[in-house]
Amino acid sequence: MSSLLGRTEALTFFISMLPISELRVALPFALSQGLSPLKAYLVSVAGNILPVLPLLLLLRGLSAFLVRYRIGVAFFSWTTERAKKREGLVRRYGFGGLILLVAIPLPITGAWTGTLVSFLLSMQIKYAFAAICIGVGLAGIIVLLASLGIIEGIELFT
Repeated sequence: MSSLLGRTEALTFFISMLPISELRVALPFALSQGLSPLKAYLVSVAGNILPVLPLLLLLRGLSAFLVRYRIGVAFFSWTTERAKKREGLVRRYGFGGLILLVAIPLPITGAWTGTLVSFLLSMQIKYAFAAICIGVGLAGIIVLLASLGIIEGIELFT
């Protein structure tokens, strides 16, 4: 990847893949490092989307494996409790609710939470993936506009 991307792009891509930071942190970081808004957006969105499909495909098997071990049960319980707090939006509005859950750039929202919520609700993978991709794209636009000062009043890191 580093041969295709420069150091800043690779770091931005990696940061956007992480479950806590996602593109909420990666995109402002990229801008602060001098990447153009378009490049920062594209690299951040791509990195944020990359783990989604593998997670959607592997989460059922991974959860079955994790619950065999005490630490796995604790981790899975901790993670699902946080996701269940956001489940109502998706349960009520379905596909659109999942888009909103992912698109709103607040803590305990985003692609990772959307993936987990779609798993908990047994959504079809193709619909969950499409909704999460749309949500990530919208979140990227919101974070980009907020980072550039075009929209104000959004606390990205609260």
